[in-house]
Amino acid sequence: MYIDKVKQEMKIPEKVRIFDTTLRDGEQTPGVAITPEEKIRIAKRLDNLGVDVIEVGFPAASLGERKAAQEIKGLNLNAKVCGLARVLQEDLDAALDSDVDYIHTFIGTSPLHREYKLHMDQEEILTKAVDAVEYIKDHGIIAEFSAEDATRTEFEFLKNIYKAVEEAGADVINVPDTVGVMVPASMRQLVGDLKEVVSIPISVHCHDDFGLAVANSLAAVEAGAQQVHATINGLGERAGNTSLEEVVMALMTTYGIKTNITTELLVSTSELVSRITGVKMPPNKAIVGENAFAHEAGIHVHGVLQKAETYEPLKPEMVGHTRRIVMGKHTGARAIKSKLDDYGIEMNEDQFCTLYDQVKKLGDKGKMVTDADLQALAETVLGKPKEEKVKLEGFTVMTGDNVLPTATVKLSIDGNIKTAAKTGVGPVDAAINVIQDLVRETADIELKEYHIEAITGGTNALAEVFVIMADGDGHSATGRSTVEDVVMASVEAVLDSINKILLARDMDQLP
Repeated sequence: MYIDKVKQEMKIPEKVRIFDTTLRDGEQTPGVAITPEEKIRIAKRLDNLGVDVIEVGFPAASLGERKAAQEIKGLNLNAKVCGLARVLQEDLDAALDSDVDYIHTFIGTSPLHREYKLHMDQEEILTKAVDAVEYIKDHGIIAEFSAEDATRTEFEFLKNIYKAVEEAGADVINVPDTVGVMVPASMRQLVGDLKEVVSIPISVHCHDDFGLAVANSLAAVEAGAQQVHATINGLGERAGNTSLEEVVMALMTTYGIKTNITTELLVSTSELVSRITGVKMPPNKAIVGENAFAHEAGIHVHGVLQKAETYEPLKPEMVGHTRRIVMGKHTGARAIKSKLDDYGIEMNEDQFCTLYDQVKKLGDKGKMVTDADLQALAETVLGKPKEEKVKLEGFTVMTGDNVLPTATVKLSIDGNIKTAAKTGVGPVDAAINVIQDLVRETADIELKEYHIEAITGGTNALAEVFVIMADGDGHSATGRSTVEDVVMASVEAVLDSINKILLARDMDQLP
């Protein structure tokens, strides 16, 4: 691949550390509030996932934040437990009181922050940053320093403050793209220039305001950054942060860079965080979205069934996902046959053509045909009698508030057209009543059992109707239909059963 040629010119490290800030920056997602108990659940999962650092919150913010940090630290996780602190004495003390073993301290450095938020000059900011790092190190704690809004800070000042905190004992410097204004080329250049200034590891914290957080994080790694801040599902302020699952899989599969992440746990971790935060993932979310490994288009399905790599850059099992063949209007015959083989369902060509047409018609109506839908449709097709003496020519139903449910049905019985109307307690009951009345001259057939089930959830779910009917001569038969309309499904199921009974009666009369 072309990337292999380009990698030779990069300064990529052999391994990248993952600093997870789901419980801090992720919790700052508008509308999200995570309880201490929920933080503990997520922290345990993140530790199992293999992140190197868990930023558990902002201890100075509340007693609950400090308590959660203390309890998570008491779990004796493999990951380092980190607390965020401004370069203020009270913030640093709150983090220390939380018993964390890693403090991430920060102060704004850009002209905007200096003038409008902090009302400080460069010298005062630099002094506070150095004092904070020295205070952390005096307590024997790992110190990471962030120059907030680094990407909009003059490079000379940025260089000076990072050199100063390194000399003060900082273990890691972090480069935040606080409002996501960088593009990969500029991020690569900035980190490359900083690599010539400091010798301690460089970390990056990218926001996704322009949808470039992952790309900018990767560009930073290309220039030699050894740590990436990320959140599960890309949660965070405004448009969010670097998506952990996306950046990890890109690092490992595209760049061949090692991380400590157990990738098979990515989907389950994503789902846990989504449930707790209430932030649903869009189906097309990379790596962990419901459709990340779903295929519908016939050309794609054909390729995937022959060789998965034709339309999948990585195996779904690598991230704890599963491949889905979705059926709809774009689905090809090969995909449906493959599904039927998986279910052990055998069909002749005529039966398969009937099923294929049904799937296409449902797709044209905007219906996605699930695995359960397909099985039910197949069972209906397979259960149809070879000959149909009674055929539906049309029907209408009338129902509503203060209206007596009425059904009008037109049938072809042995080639003769008959029409009648009947009432019932509901539209289904009315339709079945009129069908039984129309066929009574041919055979006195009564409904014995009626069952209906929605195959999948939603108001557009397919209705599967199963009936048992019997005549006075001891003949009985089941009938089944699966369509999107409940009344139509009921009518088809009843006619299916009637035709089977009539066929059985004809067989009895053979010499």
